[in-house]
Amino acid sequence: MHTLAWRTAVSLAAAALLGAVLTAAAAAAPAHRAAKTIVFCSDTTYPPMESLQGGKPVGADIDIANAVAALLHAKAQIKTTGFDVIIPALLKKKCDAIISAMTDTAERRKQVDFADYITVGMLLMVKKGNPEHITGLASLSGKSVAVESATTEKATLDATNKRFAKQGKKPITIKIYPADTNAAAALLAGKVDAYFADATPVLYYIKKTGGKFETAGGQIQAAPEGIATRKGDPLGKQFKQAIAKLYANGTMQKILAKWGISAFALKK
Repeated sequence: MHTLAWRTAVSLAAAALLGAVLTAAAAAAPAHRAAKTIVFCSDTTYPPMESLQGGKPVGADIDIANAVAALLHAKAQIKTTGFDVIIPALLKKKCDAIISAMTDTAERRKQVDFADYITVGMLLMVKKGNPEHITGLASLSGKSVAVESATTEKATLDATNKRFAKQGKKPITIKIYPADTNAAAALLAGKVDAYFADATPVLYYIKKTGGKFETAGGQIQAAPEGIATRKGDPLGKQFKQAIAKLYANGTMQKILAKWGISAFALKK
């Protein structure tokens, strides 16, 4: 027959075991319920796509990252990363993806996969009145142009200089800046004859500076921009599906309209 002391000991042991199980379950529950986080590398010097306001990332790409993450039952976290090191950062798993107005090019596709969401060309921006009479790439011989490092614009200027060399023309003096905002500021300060970037920031600066700038020529080489992921990462396919849903339900159109870039929506 079990004694009272024995029954008491068993009861206390059972209570302790139950308490331990409940404590472990409670500790595990928040982790199970918590939304996963998708970390996006972004060069936050490229308004209206991505920039910092009061230390907080804002812009069309930021809104798109949040919307895509929400469809994947996750939260987006933006990690400010210089554009010249942004692909290496992704490959070294410093982030899960890149959303940074990145043009989808064959060269970049050797390293990353893309889920495209807009189509944007490049534009030259000059001071109001176009004092140097710049009309396009062919008119840049002997001129100075500000550009952000590691961009398709930088590669385009390099290719143009090779063409000028074969033609016996003076090369473009390419002024390279680590941040796109600095490249645009160089034109405002009169340090260069033109600023070369995607159409989105060029049109943004023209609007925001009250007529101090204008475009020189039309859009050059319109191409898709996309969210970049590591080669073969399943996240890439999920992004493509999410982007399609955002277009289908009208969310993408609302984001683009909010930032004044509706003209760059993907064509059906």
